[in-house]
Amino acid sequence: MDIKKTILTRTSIIYLLLVVIGVVIIGQIIHLQYFTDYKGLSDDYAYVQEEVEANRGSILARDGRLLATSVPYYQIRVDCVAPQDTIFEKNVDGLSKALSNFFGDKSATQYKQELTNAREAGNMYKALGNRDVDFKELTLIKQFPMFRLGANRGGIITLQKNKRQNPYGKLAYRTIGFINDKGVGVGIENSYDFYLKGRPGLQKFQRTSGGERVPIGNAPLIRPEDGFDIQTTLDVDIQEAAESALRTQLAKSSVFEGATAVVMEVETGAIRAISNMSTRESKDGTYDETYNYAIGEATEPGSTFKLATLIALLEGDNVNLNTMIDAGNGRWQYANTTFRDVTSVGYGNISVLQAFAKSSNVAFAQLAVKHFGKKEKEFVDRLYNMKLREKYNIEILGEGSAVIRYPTDRLWSKLSLPMMSIGYEVQLTPMHTLTFYNAIANGGKMMKPYFIENLQRHDKIEKRFLPQVLSGAICSKNTVDSVQKALRYVVKEGTAKSIDDTRYAIAGKTGTAQIAFDGKYKDAEGYRKHQASFVGFFPADNPRYTMIVVLYTTKTRDNFYGGTWAAPVFKQIADKIYSFSNDWNAPLTRDKTAELALPFKRDRQLPPLTSDGVTIPDVTGMGLKDALYILERSGLQVKASGMGEVVTQHPQAGTPLDGVNQVTIHLQKVQKKAQIAKN
Repeated sequence: MDIKKTILTRTSIIYLLLVVIGVVIIGQIIHLQYFTDYKGLSDDYAYVQEEVEANRGSILARDGRLLATSVPYYQIRVDCVAPQDTIFEKNVDGLSKALSNFFGDKSATQYKQELTNAREAGNMYKALGNRDVDFKELTLIKQFPMFRLGANRGGIITLQKNKRQNPYGKLAYRTIGFINDKGVGVGIENSYDFYLKGRPGLQKFQRTSGGERVPIGNAPLIRPEDGFDIQTTLDVDIQEAAESALRTQLAKSSVFEGATAVVMEVETGAIRAISNMSTRESKDGTYDETYNYAIGEATEPGSTFKLATLIALLEGDNVNLNTMIDAGNGRWQYANTTFRDVTSVGYGNISVLQAFAKSSNVAFAQLAVKHFGKKEKEFVDRLYNMKLREKYNIEILGEGSAVIRYPTDRLWSKLSLPMMSIGYEVQLTPMHTLTFYNAIANGGKMMKPYFIENLQRHDKIEKRFLPQVLSGAICSKNTVDSVQKALRYVVKEGTAKSIDDTRYAIAGKTGTAQIAFDGKYKDAEGYRKHQASFVGFFPADNPRYTMIVVLYTTKTRDNFYGGTWAAPVFKQIADKIYSFSNDWNAPLTRDKTAELALPFKRDRQLPPLTSDGVTIPDVTGMGLKDALYILERSGLQVKASGMGEVVTQHPQAGTPLDGVNQVTIHLQKVQKKAQIAKN
């Protein structure tokens, strides 16, 4: 075989392959240069369009105070190509040292090397630092070497991101709610996310060789539309009173798993306060708003349900408050079950009014069997007519369902009627019980509970939410008068006598119930779970507020009674409300509430910041939103109290910002001096 010929042949083949490859490459270049339509490819390959987040709306209390709002934070980047060579070389050492001192994540040498490499690579969107910065920090960074020359000459780029803050901390946190990074949320933040988040805009970005996206132009293609502000029914002062009272009582025993307190305005059904404390997700046993008992926890209510039984009895023809019933020795045997009263000697022959005030299980079970034993459907129909099973469809997701069996249900038994009469074999959420009692306080008219007053944008109300009547009359006027008297008697002479007050009258009912767990009320070791409750209204002669308090225990061998544990919480909250209610003047109507002028007007000229950006601004005389806007733009956290206009601030205006992280302000309603016309 001729070796030279073989080598020549192989060489020729390789040469031809190289020629073919070269021709293909040249052909592709010619095709790309003269025949490719870049108009359609540029957006797909060189450019990209992304959403621009809208400003999320705030959540407000009934008087306009901020419960949740968005505060801007900034990501720092740099266009390493923008500065001229002389500017870059002159400032890179100083900038690197400043960045290292500020962020503390890298040495000055490392920052200089990164900036130099990024400039050589033509990086126009280099990220800096290990975190986002607030406005105060951004003001400082803009004074760093090179950055002080601005965006065009110094290359600084800032990307604003909004972070959610709650000015009152954990106040009403479970009701206000949140949405986490995965889009899962609770409370108003979640239920009204569509309205709060607004409509995103659209911004065009250019892809760089390093894979970064650089925004094109100073303005987005489509501007985002701000979200709605949501004004709630919550009263900050009443909410603080409810949470403080619950925490004080829960601190007295480690046996409690959680608790709830809800305050409703009688006339409208507006929820003025809702507090939920739980240890369910706590590792150290501390209470936090992690579970909404008031809305989501349907349990057997116990003796607070005796009000429904009393109404059913009074609506008949043969029972009134003076009707006598023999409660005997506190024990009554029926259907192989013993019904028991708390007393060891029994109440003997007592009136219906006394039986209700003493919360006698024996008396009410006997009354139910005597008057409805042969007409069980009539009893349950009466309960249904009282709207006790109503689905409220309230604004917050997670509403629990009330359960009241009917005699045709599979689980109905001979025991069902007497057990239901004392609050067992039924399930209600605290919100159901509260709404029912509120109807009695409201003369029989049942109002739907609600949390949202209106939706507004730029201080203009776009949509109002009016009170809704669930039932014009859940029972007759005579029955309402009788049960109001009975509820007052519970506090004057019955199980809640300890909270009677000569200043203002309270009417209500204690409740104690065992909570079933693992399919039973007591385990093999004798441990049980309890709930202690009190629900009522005040002042009894002209009701303004209805309130429920429920405390839930873990497993225990002790007993926990509503009169001992829940009623004192009710009283403490009611005392607070009484103290700032101006002798029970009628609360603002919804129309007046809606017309309250919010202190912050976005379309008016805001007071200027301090000219040098290094001293605390003066916010005295401003409303809360103005003050928050000004102080937070200075990078300060704000702790506020009171309502109206800022009358004091600490530290005082003019104090250097350096080293100051928080400003405390106190607001107060300022009486405007009237001008007296001269004759």
